[in-house]
Amino acid sequence: MGIVNVTPDSFADGGRHATPAAAIRRGLELAAQGAEILDIGGESTRPGAEPVDEATELARVLPVITGLVGHTDAVISIDTMKPAVARAALAAGASLVNDVAAFTRQPGAADPMWRVVAEAGAGYVAMHAGGLPATMQDRPAYADVTGAVGEFFAERLAALVAAGVARDQVLLDPGIGFGKTLAHNLQLLAALGGFARFGRPLLLGVSRKSFIEKISGAGVNERLPASLACATLAVAAGVQIIRTHDVAETVQAVRMTEAILAPKHVA
Repeated sequence: MGIVNVTPDSFADGGRHATPAAAIRRGLELAAQGAEILDIGGESTRPGAEPVDEATELARVLPVITGLVGHTDAVISIDTMKPAVARAALAAGASLVNDVAAFTRQPGAADPMWRVVAEAGAGYVAMHAGGLPATMQDRPAYADVTGAVGEFFAERLAALVAAGVARDQVLLDPGIGFGKTLAHNLQLLAALGGFARFGRPLLLGVSRKSFIEKISGAGVNERLPASLACATLAVAAGVQIIRTHDVAETVQAVRMTEAILAPKHVA
């Protein structure tokens, strides 16, 4: 999954692809490098990020989605917490909703996220987040972070199915860096294999995240080696989708990992 941030303030590449034309070029570039999914986002979810209004988010993402549809075989994903943005993106040609709120923050909404996903038959990424981006890193605490994420997955799967979303539409993301300390992130990465018990594809986003700096001191544009280490270990643990800014390098690392794990399938 290649990341296309159509924002001025995302932590790794804010502003670099903020115009529709630049974002479309970036999406096609990532697809050419091997991205099978393009994740289009118009609202930064970095720690401390302030929310944007629905109209702004729509104005950012819709031209990019329409500009990519028909010009790439990659699946188009919309990275949003807003049901109305998800509905418009799906109508424009997206087929996957990447929801860092996992439809937990729309009580009583006229058009809740579960209904949008159920009616469209779209894929849906349910991600665990310990709070809203603006405040999620303010003293996150868990008695057992792996257990808490597992309980969240079980509860969300049950709630989605009860709401009319088929189980096979759902992907799960433990939400590395979303309301977690360094220790929490490392515990989750070490426990990824245990989440296979839910029988759903796992998605992992670790690319260039700040917890890497806490270990290595690396700046945001110097975190590729650590990001690849996490990605290869995740694939070995059974994770099927790696969300990344660095597609070409990640594809190479993932394919090598797969070849080592299953050499009989390599010609």
